[in-house]
Amino acid sequence: MQNKNICVHLGLIFIGGCVLRAWVVNKKLSIKGIEILVINWYPGHMVKAKKEIQDNIKLVDIVVILLDARAPFSCRNIDLEKIGVKNKMIMVLNKMDLVSNLDIIKYKELLAKEGNQVVCMDSTTGKGMKEVLQAIRIAYKDKAEAMLKKGRRVRPVRVMVTGVPNVGKSTFLNCLVGKKMAKTGAKPGITRGKQWIRIRNDMEFMDTPGLMWPKITEEEQGLKLALLNILGEKAYKENDIACYLIKVLKEKSPRTLLDRYKLQDLDKNENELLKDITIKRGYLLKMGKLDLEKTCKLILQDFRKGNLGQIGLD
Repeated sequence: MQNKNICVHLGLIFIGGCVLRAWVVNKKLSIKGIEILVINWYPGHMVKAKKEIQDNIKLVDIVVILLDARAPFSCRNIDLEKIGVKNKMIMVLNKMDLVSNLDIIKYKELLAKEGNQVVCMDSTTGKGMKEVLQAIRIAYKDKAEAMLKKGRRVRPVRVMVTGVPNVGKSTFLNCLVGKKMAKTGAKPGITRGKQWIRIRNDMEFMDTPGLMWPKITEEEQGLKLALLNILGEKAYKENDIACYLIKVLKEKSPRTLLDRYKLQDLDKNENELLKDITIKRGYLLKMGKLDLEKTCKLILQDFRKGNLGQIGLD
């Protein structure tokens, strides 16, 4: 919804480019006569999850932060990094198969410049798993040697796995274990509460619920998080995110957009292209009305499943 300098999107109210209010619980606001329903997506279980992570951080040696390789900067939760600042930290660019090697190299270099240790993994196939395990062993080396010097037995390294919702933490852990140990699902926030998972004899992992931060200060970041299915479905309108995806494809992969959806040209705005895709697919309701909702779901799922090729968003 837009009117002059007012833009409302993804539960955020932007006025003159600044956020006025974010994450209000299903509350109707009126600004300059415009009534707005602002939807909350910082639910109560996230407040509880943050406290649990803060309480449990002292139990672990290393914090692994999973980031979606398609937009690692947009899905960084700085709150998590602050909580784990006293621990050794490893960033894992998960879902590396969904982004090009050039983007992976660029993202790794930028994160490494900040002093972060970064590795990449595809949790679906296990590609990169050896590198992740090796990074954990290296990070634990100093503490293990200190135990030996004191004449103590080296205990298994304790690792906390964190990240935003739906970044693939459970699939990541299942891949490391080699069997299904943690619940997985397509809905953000399926993992609730503390879970300890033993990896071989030398590693113990603590799974944690996906954790968002209270405010998204950039509209573009909110669009990316919705596109990646990190935000809950109630936090956005699928039509808005589908149009954003079409815009991204026009800029980064126009041939994919043309070929995948049998379009003749891209010299139209995103809403018109969405209608063209609907017509090409034959998605019609009664009286010949276009079923735009079905088309939105189609193209969003195509992106999320990797059917549109390797596309970096950051």
